[in-house]
Amino acid sequence: MEFINKAIHFVKEAYAELKKVSWLGRKEVMASTVVVIVFILVVALYVGFIDFILARILGIFLRGY
Repeated sequence: MEFINKAIHFVKEAYAELKKVSWLGRKEVMASTVVVIVFILVVALYVGFIDFILARILGIFLRGY
């Protein structure tokens, strides 16, 4: 029974804290999402390019050219 009371108390406190949170507006969320997607694409292209170059170099060494 003690566990249930503690769990209920925890949920009530968590709910009260969530009411205090300052949530972002739709515009801010959309802008942040676009920034994250662009950043991920840039990093993916960079890593892909480096991988391509290193694979070519490794291929040259393994083939003996």
